[in-house]
Amino acid sequence: MTAVDRSGRLAIIVPVLNEAAGIEAALAALQGLRKRGARLIVVDGGSQDDTPARAGRFVDEMLTAERGRARQMNAGAARAGDADVLLFLHADTRLPTDADARIAAAQAAGARWGHFDVRIDGRSPWLRWIARLMNLRSRLTGICTGDQAIFVERHLFEQLHGYADMPLMEDIEFSRRARALASPAAISVPVVTSGRRWEQRGIWQTIWLMWSLRWRYWRGEDPAALAREYREVR
Repeated sequence: MTAVDRSGRLAIIVPVLNEAAGIEAALAALQGLRKRGARLIVVDGGSQDDTPARAGRFVDEMLTAERGRARQMNAGAARAGDADVLLFLHADTRLPTDADARIAAAQAAGARWGHFDVRIDGRSPWLRWIARLMNLRSRLTGICTGDQAIFVERHLFEQLHGYADMPLMEDIEFSRRARALASPAAISVPVVTSGRRWEQRGIWQTIWLMWSLRWRYWRGEDPAALAREYREVR
């Protein structure tokens, strides 16, 4: 797909914490989008390594915010200048090179927010099936995760008051509120996210952990308690 010049309209917001090992490669991959006008904002949550120093030369703005992905993403959105589309990207997720044009096409079709399909990079063949199930779930339910590079029209994001200030499941909670106002677009050209957490913990152990945490969240358990459990497992 031919890239579209959308100067000043797309902001890519990357929350980070102790990502020094891979942050330069992650941000270098976004420079083509940046040259076409995307604004790149990295928001550090208090890294204990040299993530901010390594990231600084690749970005339009390097911010520091209180730790917590939701807080960091909200801080980045608040500094997005004249951008009218916000894209929230995990540091270990890679966008397609024409992500700007893909989002523009989704907007032209009427989408106010959405996500990309995902491919999980790793050795295990099970990761391909996990990604397919994630993509199917998102298409059927309108609920997506941060690994899928959520993008949203700025006016809608502000109407929703951004991400809820919660330490876990902020992407699920945001999707639930957003889909009540507009159906999400699902871009079939995938982002590629790292399978490191799956392979480090074990495929089935990670599946069990994530689904059990989500089930308990839907049943009303405190996200702060779930986040503590998640950090302990990590």
